[in-house]
Amino acid sequence: MGAKQENGDPEDILPPTEQELSHELDMKVKKYLRGEGADLEVLKDKKLKGQLYDRESLYGKSAKAAAKTEKWLLPSEGGYLEAEGIEKTWRIKQDTIGREVDISSAKNQYDIVLPDFGPYTLDFTSSGRYMAAAGRKGHLAIVDTKNMSLIKEMQVRETVRDVVFLHNELFFAAAQKKYPYIYNRDGVELHCLKEHGAVTRLQFLKNHFLLASINKFGQLRYQDVTMGEMIGNFRTGLGRTDVMQANPFNGVVALGHSGGTVSMWKPTSAVPLVKMLCHPGPITAMAFHPDGHLMATSGKEKKIKIWDVRKFEVLQTIRGHAKTLDFSQKGLLAAGTGSFVQVFGDFSGSRNYSRYMGHSIVKGYQIGKVAFRPYEDVLGIGHSMGWSSILIPGSGEPNFDTWLANPFETTKQRREKEIHSLLDKLPPETIMLDPSKIGTVKSAKKKEKPTKMEMEVDMEAAVEAAKGTAIKKKTKGRNKPSKIAVKKKEIVVRAKKPFLDQQMKEEEKVAKKKQKISEEISLPTALQRFARKKATE
Repeated sequence: MGAKQENGDPEDILPPTEQELSHELDMKVKKYLRGEGADLEVLKDKKLKGQLYDRESLYGKSAKAAAKTEKWLLPSEGGYLEAEGIEKTWRIKQDTIGREVDISSAKNQYDIVLPDFGPYTLDFTSSGRYMAAAGRKGHLAIVDTKNMSLIKEMQVRETVRDVVFLHNELFFAAAQKKYPYIYNRDGVELHCLKEHGAVTRLQFLKNHFLLASINKFGQLRYQDVTMGEMIGNFRTGLGRTDVMQANPFNGVVALGHSGGTVSMWKPTSAVPLVKMLCHPGPITAMAFHPDGHLMATSGKEKKIKIWDVRKFEVLQTIRGHAKTLDFSQKGLLAAGTGSFVQVFGDFSGSRNYSRYMGHSIVKGYQIGKVAFRPYEDVLGIGHSMGWSSILIPGSGEPNFDTWLANPFETTKQRREKEIHSLLDKLPPETIMLDPSKIGTVKSAKKKEKPTKMEMEVDMEAAVEAAKGTAIKKKTKGRNKPSKIAVKKKEIVVRAKKPFLDQQMKEEEKVAKKKQKISEEISLPTALQRFARKKATE
């Protein structure tokens, strides 16, 4: 049994399995083609016909390459919960999902109860393989989430407010009672960052190797972890905050303040790039979409707002309170408050989020942190009695790129990746609101007006040049010293004239401006009769 290929050659016969693969590949090629091909037979211009024929063949080749890439390099497909009839996805419980999934996925549903050390905060590596958990009362732990094995745990015996991984799982930073500390995976203290002070939140910018912190006095600091250099130290002037998030698209750090404002910072500017009023009350949580174009904020007035960061305008307002927010790789938004977690999804692609899933932990547990695990449909929840892990179908990217984040990387691969990332490290100057401007030609600035001092210097230089001009010798009687002195004076006056004219124009403009301002000032009724009246035409 076989099938002929589409070209109709009787010799080329495909087996049934290859026939199915070829048919599947053709379906994928149609998805990437730019519509139906143009009918080139009607064209009479041979040159134009040849050019368009080459262009169409190029489109066909690119569509076939994209189809092969999708087939062989992106084998897994993401899926979401689908409800039937009047059923609602947010009514489906974790127990129901756990009975339907495979054994390896079911292992991701668990609860770790450690009532003596909570509340807990969590952080995952970029590959999703390792998780750092930090208890408020000093418990630090590194967990391999693939094997469900504990790599290292220790007790620092003081308050821990936040924890964050650095460029890989070998190093992590913990914001402790007085200072932040950097540890390696074996629990050995490497650095004590005393300049940062009592830090409330930490963020690591992996493309720039910068550790950003905000302390309880409202001071924002950036430190280069490769060289140990302090890149930026700024006083925000907006008080203490524990809401801090980095935009993955451009590296800009956003802070949420008690006045309802969100300020965005870069390490090379002492003033915020943007300061926007997002809520009438204090900001309680904030998160950025993986593409960097959406920002979610939550306020004390029990509203969650979705913002377009490119236009700085509200796209959607969702009723509800959130103490912690997080976006997944596929754009799902998790909001946690009290002992309840809600997940919102944008399934239409119109940036309109609707309720997708919900989960209640044990009543009385207080959620402090929600974090999606990369490349897995898993949501980590840090709460007052430990941490939990639940399944959120469709939250993770199904296919990982081993050049970016490899959950199965070996020691040699990790070393190579670390070296490459250090070589590709971006300077702090590349952090800006619109990174697409990097590499473009800077537009010419308008010519600035010279200052009075600069004008005087230019005039003196012109006078000196005029004095040095040689005067042509003339016939007897016309070459007297008096006449030469008069000519030299005329040359100096001509050299000064343009500068003096410009100075007079500037003085006239300033005088007119002062007169206009004085006329605009309204006088009391008793003195209005003394005001200068405008000339009538």
